[in-house]
Amino acid sequence: MVFYKLGFERKSNFIRKTSETEINISINLDGRGKVEASTGIGFFDHMLDLLGKHSGIDIMLEARGDLAVDAHHTVEDVAICMGKALKESLGEKKGITRYGHIILPMDEALVLVALDLSGRGYLGLEATFPASRVGNMDSELVEEFLRSLAMNGGITLHVRVLAGRNTHHIIEAIFKGLARALKMAVAHGAGEEVPSTKGVL
Repeated sequence: MVFYKLGFERKSNFIRKTSETEINISINLDGRGKVEASTGIGFFDHMLDLLGKHSGIDIMLEARGDLAVDAHHTVEDVAICMGKALKESLGEKKGITRYGHIILPMDEALVLVALDLSGRGYLGLEATFPASRVGNMDSELVEEFLRSLAMNGGITLHVRVLAGRNTHHIIEAIFKGLARALKMAVAHGAGEEVPSTKGVL
């Protein structure tokens, strides 16, 4: 694993190579939502595009994985790298808002997302996906992505699907909700202190 912190800007680049995947990701927390993502999993690329667009985070991602087996390793490892890059980009987390939350509709789907950049990775997920697959991605990989992102990013993350019949709509609402909550949490709040009585996050 190789990690690069780019100056004092809230940017980072992370490279991870295993026998199953090779991931190269760069993020800019203060970007314009520009995304260039290539994972070989079309639906996943679409969700990552939504994640960047609605969070304002620039994401440059190249991923090669053992897709001949299935998409599991690629999705999980992308989330691991994204979580680590996000955590490093936040630095000491001085002046951030820290918390983010939203109830987001997507047609008949309705999703609640709440998160805390606490440094403590946790996923609380309540979701049912009517279809087992959307495009070339298994629906169960959404949970794997969220868990790996939360654990490696030090994010306390809660996701509740409140309504929904169409699996595409449900998953899209989750990714858009995650994006909007992240945008709120990483935003600069009042002052330059770490938003914790402990003084660290």
